[in-house]
Amino acid sequence: MDDDRENMIERCRAHVQSLLDKKHGGIQETSYPSTSLNFLKNLPPNSLIKLNIIISGAGLGGLSTAIALRRRGHKVKVFEKAPALNEVGAGIQVPPNSSRLLSKLGVGSYLDGKTAEPEAIRVRRWKDGSVLSITALKSSFREKFGAPYFVVHRAGLQGALFECAKDLGVEIHLGSGVSRYDDESGKVVLENGGVHSADLIVAADGVHSSARPVVLGGVNQPAREAGFAAYRAVVDVDLMKQDSEVAWLLDSPGQNLWIGDGRHAMTYPIANGKSFNMVLSHPSDSDPSTWSQDQGNIIRDMRKQFENWDPTLVKVINMIQKTLKWPLLTGVPLSKWLSPTKRLLIIGDAAHAMVPYMSQGAATAVEDGAALAEILSLITSPSELPDALDIYERVRILRTGQMQEASLVNGKLWHFADGAEQQARDKAMKRAESELEGENPNQWNNSEAAAWAYGYNAEYEVRRAWNERASRASGRL
Repeated sequence: MDDDRENMIERCRAHVQSLLDKKHGGIQETSYPSTSLNFLKNLPPNSLIKLNIIISGAGLGGLSTAIALRRRGHKVKVFEKAPALNEVGAGIQVPPNSSRLLSKLGVGSYLDGKTAEPEAIRVRRWKDGSVLSITALKSSFREKFGAPYFVVHRAGLQGALFECAKDLGVEIHLGSGVSRYDDESGKVVLENGGVHSADLIVAADGVHSSARPVVLGGVNQPAREAGFAAYRAVVDVDLMKQDSEVAWLLDSPGQNLWIGDGRHAMTYPIANGKSFNMVLSHPSDSDPSTWSQDQGNIIRDMRKQFENWDPTLVKVINMIQKTLKWPLLTGVPLSKWLSPTKRLLIIGDAAHAMVPYMSQGAATAVEDGAALAEILSLITSPSELPDALDIYERVRILRTGQMQEASLVNGKLWHFADGAEQQARDKAMKRAESELEGENPNQWNNSEAAAWAYGYNAEYEVRRAWNERASRASGRL
């Protein structure tokens, strides 16, 4: 009994000393009966080894990585070429494997009023819009995967990440693009001539990354054209409400996907229902540098691509007043993301560009950042950093490579011309959903594919790989 009391006194003394030495201390529990600090246990623990980290690029991947690293106690600077943040594009889908991490990182409150949670995704036949498959989202995904599937304007998401990062103390330098990466010395040279050094440089500099050739030893492996392009646009919902033949698309917040020969159209409301987002994918093998930028030409070509499709869809397409045509690019799994010195790491589109058919490009970039912060929190000595980065690299290359594959598989599944394959696909979708089981070609509803895509825990996977490495090392002692 006396020993227990002495232990409690010692514990109390340690807590008081910690509270005095570290302002409010690092303790997450009290020596006396209280649950008042329990909420802190849900926060990510600080890393024992604090690093100075530079991130190149303030896109969705760069900013989410900055937040994840800063929350673990690292000093983070972000250098962005653009003089102001102006995320191009329109709507973006945020699946549970990403929304779960964003919530944990504390981004949720910055997104208040900016997101919508679709009720369902309806896959429709190109010709008449008849429903082939329904994936319940709002009523199902939270329960299955512990997080929502929501949609948001890209600018809204980037703005939320930007404000969150600033509030956490991340240094963000706009109009400060990186012109050269010196991985030997751990330095970046900015376009304005400035030179900055760090323990680790994370390049989230996009699909046309200038860091990637440095990582790959001077031989670049750029993303390649996938043979498709996409028109991205938003439609004024007031125009849609005036036409009863299309207004019903706004009645129940959800996503609709028309699929057909080489093409598909994904639609959903964004901005609290004030805009209607559209992504129209179609075959394209031409050189993007030759594409006309004249809106009249672009809109005329867009309408022609879908002129014989479901009349409801065609009506909405004809309401588009402005659009952008984007080439769809994909990479193949790289051999490495780390430079030989282990001082430079590429993530996001720089490392694993993918077509948007699984809506996982930004989602896997968020995973990249969360997983990096997690594995860095596990090292207890700077000497372990190279091993930690090697393990991170292997885990993330496999995950993102398989997601590149899954995205292309959806392109195959959605784009069958009418015929035997299309009929077999449609029959398999309906059979699987009527029986609530089976091999569903709809990957949102395929139990194995959905669990793999949306139930994935990026932090857990790198932690498990690190622990396995530690177990192997102890077994050799």
